[in-house]
Amino acid sequence: MAPLLLAAAGLTALAAAAVVLRGFGPGYRVGRLLAAVPQVSIAEARRLAESGRPSYVRVDGRIDSEAEFEDADHRPLVLRRISLEWQRPDGTGPWTAIDTGVEAVPFVVREGLEEIGVAAGDLAEGLVVVPREARGRAADLGDAAPTGIAPDALVRRRIEHVSTVEHATILGVPVRGDDGQVTIRAGLGRPLILSTLERDEAMRVLGGGAIGRSRLAVACLGAGAVLLAAAALWWLGEALLGPGVSAALAASPDPTFRAGSDTRTPGENPGFVGEPLLAIAAVVVVGLLSLGATLAWIWLTGGPRKPQNAAKGPRGPRSNTPRR
Repeated sequence: MAPLLLAAAGLTALAAAAVVLRGFGPGYRVGRLLAAVPQVSIAEARRLAESGRPSYVRVDGRIDSEAEFEDADHRPLVLRRISLEWQRPDGTGPWTAIDTGVEAVPFVVREGLEEIGVAAGDLAEGLVVVPREARGRAADLGDAAPTGIAPDALVRRRIEHVSTVEHATILGVPVRGDDGQVTIRAGLGRPLILSTLERDEAMRVLGGGAIGRSRLAVACLGAGAVLLAAAALWWLGEALLGPGVSAALAASPDPTFRAGSDTRTPGENPGFVGEPLLAIAAVVVVGLLSLGATLAWIWLTGGPRKPQNAAKGPRGPRSNTPRR
């Protein structure tokens, strides 16, 4: 009965972790893909497209375009998305889109002499950049306020953009089009993702700064893994040593005796003498507790952090001067 209770508690903890992670919305899936999808070179991505074998991969490189446009700060942009969203006056509930406008021009990602086009039209929740926001009340919009929304409802204007002075990480499926051009786009049931951020910073943006919920999810994952491992070890012990293991591990004031297994001398207190598998199981459970918590944290945050002053590559400093 005790192993069943441990297994049930472990499954409950894992279910709680899943609920917490799902609460992050589409950002949870995007974060998982950023952390797990293998990186290939742009040359390899082009070979995959030529072979006709669809594969969801990650490529890194510098954004480039022959048709960039400038914003108010004279940045050469290839994509700009402006969204107007609203939320209930008390600040609870999800943000709901009212209107979204997208400006985009054809652009590529370069790595040395190799390049691959990006299907900007496939970008949705997969755009991971630091947004610029302005917040207020619906009444502040005046005549531009949308109908059907309370005047005291919260509204925000988000501007997300990608420029040619940035390096980017692109996740998608390389495809050769009818015109012979190779483009990376959404496919295989997964979104097209474009991130101009380091992985750790991207995870923070996707999580919305909800550090408490992230730690709760890690704790639930670690606890669930340990409880399930303990239940499995308990069942294994009973299979190898018989049902006496349950009595030995149960909270009973009386010591458990098994003929031929107690090598204690008279007057010694009960212990693990004669039960080496129980001692090993205890050590394994402690090790699994540490390992489970560590792996859960690495899995959720996307891997070990890189030094912030680490060089990104052999490229020199970038110029912010728009190309003509």
